[in-house]
Amino acid sequence: MLVTLDAPYVDTRAADLSLARDDVERPALHVLDLDLPGAVQLRLRLLGASHQVLLRAGEVALTETVACLPSRPPELPATLLDEATGYRFAATVLRPAGTGLRDRVGALRAELADDPYALVGVFPGDPDAVTALAVRPEPPVGTLGWRTWHAYPQTNELVLTETVVALR
Repeated sequence: MLVTLDAPYVDTRAADLSLARDDVERPALHVLDLDLPGAVQLRLRLLGASHQVLLRAGEVALTETVACLPSRPPELPATLLDEATGYRFAATVLRPAGTGLRDRVGALRAELADDPYALVGVFPGDPDAVTALAVRPEPPVGTLGWRTWHAYPQTNELVLTETVVALR
């Protein structure tokens, strides 16, 4: 689903992002609720400062936020593995050459625009200023996964994240 957001673009650069796994539900600009097989409820949320995912599945309850969070120092881990909860997170920052960012964002918008398991938010002022979330359509049995993209045209950065959660 492709949506135009009615809010100023808040994020400034990849180095300002933090990862939070708390239960704080932050104000959202747009929300996509998904009911998945196996009584899995997933809420994809576009924030004025990036994304938040809320997962509820049986005994598993998880909130993931990747955003500029004033209460936290900016620190986005390249990888995080929490074996106790079955949570795996990875982040990569790309700085594509030439028109690479515009090309990648254009392809992303085209690929995910009509995907019922994806949410793409376009911020006003620059068509390449997007935050996108997509649920992996066929994760390995007993897991759920999603990917996100945060495009910063003013710094020519694309932040990619991938999360996998074990459903116990």
